[in-house]
Amino acid sequence: MSAEAPARPVGSPRRPGVKMALLAFCMLVFSVDYNIVYVALPEIGREVGFSAQSLQWVVSAYSVGLGGALLLGGRAVDRLGARRMLVLALALYALASTAGGLATEPGLLVAARVVQGLGGALLFPATLSLINTGFEEGPVRNRAYAVWGTAGASGAIIGSLVGGLLTDYLGWAWVFFVNVPLCVLAVAGCYAWLAPDARSGDSRAFDVHGALLATAASTLLVYGLINGPEAGWSSARTLTTIAVGLVLGVAFFAVEAKAADPLAPPRLFGYRGLLTAMLIIFVFQGAINTLHYLFFIQLQDVLGYSPLEAGLAFLPMSAVAMLGSGKLLPAVVKRWGVRGALFSGLTGVGASMIVLSLTMSTDTGFLPLLPAVLLWGLFAGMIYPAMFMAAGSDAAPDEQGVASGLTQTSAQIGGAVGMALLIAVANAGLDLNEGAANSVGDVVDGLRLSALTGGIAAVAGAFLAFRIKPPRAARQDGSATEAPPEPETVHSA
Repeated sequence: MSAEAPARPVGSPRRPGVKMALLAFCMLVFSVDYNIVYVALPEIGREVGFSAQSLQWVVSAYSVGLGGALLLGGRAVDRLGARRMLVLALALYALASTAGGLATEPGLLVAARVVQGLGGALLFPATLSLINTGFEEGPVRNRAYAVWGTAGASGAIIGSLVGGLLTDYLGWAWVFFVNVPLCVLAVAGCYAWLAPDARSGDSRAFDVHGALLATAASTLLVYGLINGPEAGWSSARTLTTIAVGLVLGVAFFAVEAKAADPLAPPRLFGYRGLLTAMLIIFVFQGAINTLHYLFFIQLQDVLGYSPLEAGLAFLPMSAVAMLGSGKLLPAVVKRWGVRGALFSGLTGVGASMIVLSLTMSTDTGFLPLLPAVLLWGLFAGMIYPAMFMAAGSDAAPDEQGVASGLTQTSAQIGGAVGMALLIAVANAGLDLNEGAANSVGDVVDGLRLSALTGGIAAVAGAFLAFRIKPPRAARQDGSATEAPPEPETVHSA
């Protein structure tokens, strides 16, 4: 094929910049929805009637819906079309946000958050699939990933700041209602600027058994890990939930090995880029989720910040994360490739946790914490898109959705595992009996030990990045991808 007239990737628009902006906006919706509820939690607890123990489910219910359906959502994107699934995801967000804002009891709000998570399970792989199939490999696609990652980081800023403002001036319900006009705008953009999904003529049956097993296994594992600290790790409910989830996970892989058209083809687990990305994001998400937790506990419970003040203190990290995604990532990938970005990114996140552990104290204000916060934001912003670059590097166009679904499922489970383990470290020296009083010094000592443990684990996990083939080897070795060369690979010829 002539290099002068390369084939346009499927679904590529005539104005790629507009498509890039639209996909970034959709990622912004995802990120805002994930982050905006945090500062409203105290008021939600008082107004809706959550107990101190059950309030976590306003956050955790979203993770259960997202983690449980990501693999199914990714395969639906591959089989039914990325634009269709993106529009459906935005519709689910809008409907669930409306229901969440109108909720008057905990059960209704938790259910709305689960449905929002289901929307995320479709939106996330749809945007990644559209990036991987709609932009040519190389600097153009790297730029699209950088813009996508910057939008995710800016969503953390907007979610924290706007969530605090809406809660203070309009009430907690508006952290849900604000999503509705954003989703309407995004749906209009999808129909205006995204090419319709191609009719593939594929008449193969959807892998119903695999879909049910994957969804049930992921949901039970995420639920069990999130619920463990509240119910007790040795409780019958926790042990049974996790055990059944593991059994269903084993059954899923057994079914997929024999399925004619599996939900997650077993060959995917032989893709070095995908498997490495899953392992790295497992470590990364456990560290970053715990770092969020430690940061807000330090500010509010130790330093006495209000929720709005804590949200404002979060802004420097989010602003620097945008710099990491938009500026640092393209430069590092150009110079050292994706594996260089993964190694330096996870090392930087680990270093930020170690620095934070050294600066936390009972009388330290926010400014001494700022170097660790800035370091954290810069490298977290850089590594997040890089992990999905690696995940999609080996997969064929019709496998992009399920590849991103597998990666994000690993993130959800890794986040739950890492947070459970590191919070257990933080609480190891505390008296957790109801009504027990712990000194602020004991609390800070636990936070410091947890941050140090997580930082060391993240630095150790960074060496997984060297499993990724360097750029030159990856181009020369045809075995790096099992799929036939796609149109976008022609441009590198």
